[in-house]
Amino acid sequence: MKLKQLLNDDDAVSPVIGVILMVAITVILAAVIATFVLGLGEQVSQTSPNTSFSFDYEEGSATDSWGDGGSSNDAILTITHSGGPNIDANQLGVAGSSVNGSAQWDDTSQDPQYSASDEISAGDSVEYAIQNDDRISVIWENEEGTESATLQNFIAPNA
Repeated sequence: MKLKQLLNDDDAVSPVIGVILMVAITVILAAVIATFVLGLGEQVSQTSPNTSFSFDYEEGSATDSWGDGGSSNDAILTITHSGGPNIDANQLGVAGSSVNGSAQWDDTSQDPQYSASDEISAGDSVEYAIQNDDRISVIWENEEGTESATLQNFIAPNA
């Protein structure tokens, strides 16, 4: 008779489940603390700035005095930093077929008004002579040169 009563007794189930839950919580808490103590949380990659640019496309013949020896282009594109955080000039570039691959904002052969130590802030702009139907991208690159991101694109109208 006592054997049947022993098999039907569920009094010890609740404390066992409680102990298992407490051990699991302790292990998870120890892992989180170890992550911060060992500095593993500091290895997060740098993200691109949330910056916007505006584009002013002015049609007409424009002479490109920098990339390809003074060829005639279809328009002048003015790129203006219109909002967001300041960015070092040596971290911003412009890419497109009209600018022969890419050009930095601080490249004196492109636009001598910015140097590598300048910060590009809202209202600062740069001009490029471009072709019709060209796709121009504003590109950001981190200080180490290991990451880059396209911040904004512009597609010139087809004439």
